[in-house]
Amino acid sequence: MNQADDWANFVKKYQALSGIDLVAYKRPQMERRINSFMRSIGSRDYVSFLELLGSDREIYRRFLEHLTINVSEFFRNIQQWEVLEKEIVPLLVNERPGLKIWSAGCSTGEEAYSLAILCREKGIRLQDRILATDIDNEVLEKGRQALYSQKAIDGIQALWRNKYAVAENGQYRISEEIRRMVRFEKHDLLRDRFVLDQDLILCRNVVIYFTEETKLTLYRKFTEALRPGGVLFIGSTEQIFQAKELGLKTVATFFYQKER
Repeated sequence: MNQADDWANFVKKYQALSGIDLVAYKRPQMERRINSFMRSIGSRDYVSFLELLGSDREIYRRFLEHLTINVSEFFRNIQQWEVLEKEIVPLLVNERPGLKIWSAGCSTGEEAYSLAILCREKGIRLQDRILATDIDNEVLEKGRQALYSQKAIDGIQALWRNKYAVAENGQYRISEEIRRMVRFEKHDLLRDRFVLDQDLILCRNVVIYFTEETKLTLYRKFTEALRPGGVLFIGSTEQIFQAKELGLKTVATFFYQKER
């Protein structure tokens, strides 16, 4: 069996094991990440690695976390959050006072809780709890626990940090009033239905790992999930080249509004 067949076989069997379709991801990036993980645990080839994933739950969990690249920060890229607060939110609440917000690919919850803190502090009304979704059950549970290191909460400005982060055994737990504003749910962007009629969707630094075809599909689905006039907030390394074709227009850098 040649290298291409090895890869195709691994992708097929890993999807059967995990439900994750690696065909949608950029192959060179995925291969590098997978091979580096295999080296770290001393696995020689895809066949033995698949056997290990099927028999060792801890290795399976560690690999999923490695593969899904869970990087998250409170108020990541603060200048963009200032644009969100000062330009985008007023645009949205002018049309519908109670907002529906979705943090897609939420990882361990920092982004969703940042949204909740912003809404609490600025008096932004919500129709429902902020929806925070991810494919990884482990990171979703961490998000629900809302327990973070000192370094992790440094992105929260001091005044808000003192109000909403409670010291607990050398770490900090996000306060109950903020936790109540967020609902964590498992969701596969590639397979599951999108919740419609959203005012604001954040999907930041997630689609960069997908193929161009998959990116376009996801951006189309995000557009469909927005209500007319709703806004999609993407990552600082991303750009939607087909925005007009999808029915989106740029309202600020990294912010795209659905045409009415």
